Amino acid sequence: MASSGAKKKKLPQAKALDTFVWQGVNRKGKKVNGELPATSMLELKAQLRKQGITPGKVKKKAKSLFGNANDKKIVPADIAIVTRQIATMLGAGVPLVQTVEMIGKGHSNGNMQRLLGDISNKLQSGIPLSECLRDHPKYFDDLYCDLVSSGEQSGALETIYDRIATYKEKAEALKSKIKKAMTYPISVLVIALIVTSILLIFVVPVFQDIFNSFGAELPAFTLFVISISEFMQAYWYLGLAGLFIASFFFKKAHLNSQSFRDRIDRIILKIPVIGALLEKAAVARYARTLSTTFAAGVPLPDALESAAGASGNAVFRIAILEIRAEVSSGMQMNLAMRNCNIFPDMVIQMVAIGEESGAVDDMLAKVATIYEQQVDDAVDSLTSLLEPMIMAVLGVVIGGLIIAMYLPIFEIGKVV
Repeated sequence: MASSGAKKKKLPQAKALDTFVWQGVNRKGKKVNGELPATSMLELKAQLRKQGITPGKVKKKAKSLFGNANDKKIVPADIAIVTRQIATMLGAGVPLVQTVEMIGKGHSNGNMQRLLGDISNKLQSGIPLSECLRDHPKYFDDLYCDLVSSGEQSGALETIYDRIATYKEKAEALKSKIKKAMTYPISVLVIALIVTSILLIFVVPVFQDIFNSFGAELPAFTLFVISISEFMQAYWYLGLAGLFIASFFFKKAHLNSQSFRDRIDRIILKIPVIGALLEKAAVARYARTLSTTFAAGVPLPDALESAAGASGNAVFRIAILEIRAEVSSGMQMNLAMRNCNIFPDMVIQMVAIGEESGAVDDMLAKVATIYEQQVDDAVDSLTSLLEPMIMAVLGVVIGGLIIAMYLPIFEIGKVV
């Protein structure tokens, strides 16, 4: 297993892969040809020679003007699926090189085909799988590579890959639940904002012209809405520009400033309902990561470092790193967790039981399952709670605009 110092080592940026079309002659003197991904023509020729093929004509495959429809972006969910496929095939007794090669050739995503093709070629040349994966840090993080390295050193790659697959699947499921909780209310509120803006900028002025022709005094509520409409008509472009500028600087600050990201994480945890949901998700990620790494034979301090990075929130990351420091100095993990005042008592008690019984990984896996279920239930409850609230807000906003526009007409009807 790689040490914590090795974990902190900055990995080189993976080079882009190109597809090359080649022709050559194999050991039997037979002409062969095909396509292979490589970072350069020299690397491709070296790969062919290792396979016993004397390269002849080699050229880079021309790219379509509109790109390949099968070349889709590789997302974490794709890595989770491929990991499960590798675990299944290794469990069935298929050799590793053949496993990676078969999955790569059968994948529908051209980018994934090239990624797995590159890994397969390096495996055939004798490079360990963990080192092959480290060449692609964009898709395989330190935790993934370190777990694979642990499996290679212990001779239990099949078992480790099954644990990695379970971990990735649980992580993606948890991420999907959080997105589900956030996406629905945000999308509805954005649509409500757009509809309200359209009404204020384009619809209200039509009624305003009609009211001006009446020559009568308008109700205070109608005058209030008309004043908002006039402001929107005069300055809508400034508001839109301000929104884009604010979004740009927010993204830039979030990308470049660790302190800004930490501050945002602290603020998010204080949001009613949403904060509690994210706390449960962070505890679930912490427990699941620690359970997976500890069961794979990773030393506890290194496992805690991985769990800190996977927690997904600065508050929990800082607390877990403090736990790591105290555990490294000889303190029991449950006592260190209690000192940081962030984990629920139930989690601390289960960790204490696990330490006493020697089954910390099993206890943490149960904690992760419990909190993942709580996140699932919280998302369903949040969706059920937000639906009537959002409908009520939309009803008040849209209904208020309609009432404001029809109040003068009702007043005129009374006079007539």
